[in-house]
Amino acid sequence: MQPCVLVVDDEPIILRLLEVNLRLDGFAVVACSTGEEGLRAAEERPPDAVVLDILLPGIDGFEVCRRLREVPATARVPVIMVTAQAQDEDRERGYALGVHEYVTKPFEPTELVALVRRALAGRAR
Repeated sequence: MQPCVLVVDDEPIILRLLEVNLRLDGFAVVACSTGEEGLRAAEERPPDAVVLDILLPGIDGFEVCRRLREVPATARVPVIMVTAQAQDEDRERGYALGVHEYVTKPFEPTELVALVRRALAGRAR
């Protein structure tokens, strides 16, 4: 069974770019454009990893991450934040919430896929 990655980003081009690159690398992908959609998707089918933007309509990525950490089924799922928010305070807040990696936009899609693979490999240990 393919590992499932939940991707949450409100920019359609970024969402599609991530979805295509992850699928090409053998992942099943659930793509959502709001924090609420992402939380519902994670509840319906807990993902193996999450790629999450911070700036989302409604619930932001920090709150999505916090809520994922409160649910046993998603508490240990690796979260990779991919965002334009590059300030040290944002990084610190992300890591304090248990984010596995913090990637700033623009990013290299193949490198992001490699980060997802490493996060899943680390989780399997």
